[in-house]
Amino acid sequence: MRRLATALTATALAGTLLLAGCSDDSTGSTASKPSASATASTAPAATASPEDVAALEAVTVNGDPGTAPTLTFDQPFDVTGIVARLETPGTGAEIKAGQQLTMQYVVASGADGSTQESTWETDRPMTIMLDETQLPPQLIEILTGEKIGARVLFAAPGQAATAASDTATASPATPASIIVLDVIDAKDVPTRAEGEAVPPVAGLPTVTLADNGEPSIAVPAGAQKPTTLVAQTLIKGAGAVVASGQQITVQYSGWLFDGTPFDSSWTNGSPFTTAIGSGAVIPGWDQGLVGQTVGSQVLLVIPPDLAYGSTAQGSIPADSTLIFVVDILAAG
Repeated sequence: MRRLATALTATALAGTLLLAGCSDDSTGSTASKPSASATASTAPAATASPEDVAALEAVTVNGDPGTAPTLTFDQPFDVTGIVARLETPGTGAEIKAGQQLTMQYVVASGADGSTQESTWETDRPMTIMLDETQLPPQLIEILTGEKIGARVLFAAPGQAATAASDTATASPATPASIIVLDVIDAKDVPTRAEGEAVPPVAGLPTVTLADNGEPSIAVPAGAQKPTTLVAQTLIKGAGAVVASGQQITVQYSGWLFDGTPFDSSWTNGSPFTTAIGSGAVIPGWDQGLVGQTVGSQVLLVIPPDLAYGSTAQGSIPADSTLIFVVDILAAG
């Protein structure tokens, strides 16, 4: 779902990248409990000025690619627009648009140089799709056609404080960020579930797939809304079991219980990557997808208490039972 600035992952980096690179907030969900979606800020990012380029050029990165870097720069550091540069070329296979990237990164505060987030410290690299729904164009331009092992230096403006509204909580101002990204892997991912078909279960919504794999549903007449989570495998993939805390990449479509669609990665234009089992998405996703296997397609019928409860979310009314069809493309 293309509506959440922090849906991609709970890390500071992903929030920075999404706020910097995306501009679609059409469905109005809150950032703290995404239904399952990738993306963004409420305004396009500003274009970098010559002064921004010069500011990034003055940043020194110490340490070899593949090891935790340290940054030296004048403080406070600030830019008015996104700016990036290739710090060190890679030596591995060529990186292609649409691939899933695995990256190590460190985020430094422009205010005082303190480390805000580091996968070298947590030993949990981030996975993210190389496309415009998940990364800003400045990074896409540098990384597409580059090689695995590349190190990129990236800076993004800070964010002004926001006041509370009916659909969002107040947020404090944040300083500019300086980020070092090391691409440690890049791989193609399937575009749809692949595996053994599982016989449908009577009484559940029936799923029909288009030639490209995009699902549609039909809810049986007189079907009753379940009071507990339904997680029914439709296609059993042969991949690894999805574990809590992993990053997963999925295709998904979502409907209200009456069959009204409200969001789909198929129409948004890109698979969606998120942490699973850690509260980054609604509980129905965390509970229903952990333990499934990569390559599987899963039908989720999620009661309100495992979705948004009594709070309306954009086109999703309060107390809604939600239906999702989720293709698990990758996990790691």
